[in-house]
Amino acid sequence: MPTATASKPKVKKVAATKTPRAKVATKKAVASAPIMEHKLRIRVRAYEHKILDLSVKQIMDTAARFDATVVGPVPLPTEIKRWTVNRSTFVHKDAREQFEMRVHKRLIDILNPSPKVIEALTNLNLPSGVTIDVKMV
Repeated sequence: MPTATASKPKVKKVAATKTPRAKVATKKAVASAPIMEHKLRIRVRAYEHKILDLSVKQIMDTAARFDATVVGPVPLPTEIKRWTVNRSTFVHKDAREQFEMRVHKRLIDILNPSPKVIEALTNLNLPSGVTIDVKMV
């Protein structure tokens, strides 16, 4: 008959880990910090996409004329508002009309704009129905 031997549970040794030290900023690292980049963020909105694209092209051409760095145009999701209305005033609830309004949007970023670029953009004549939001980021 075989004899039963009691086995000891195996214990693994874990090496002590060192905690990382926080790096101290030196004068050299602070002096070589990157210069803040300014960005002119332009959001253009319109109901008709053809007029919107023409306006965006006009903005891009104006920025390119003054050698500005342009990112975009980035098409943003089209905002769709829908309404359902009864055709009749009293009866015939099954007869309904559906209307929708689409708002097309584009985003343009101009990196490090010069004052000449900003002045040229403020003097642009854009068609009616085009809304522009300009932010300095």
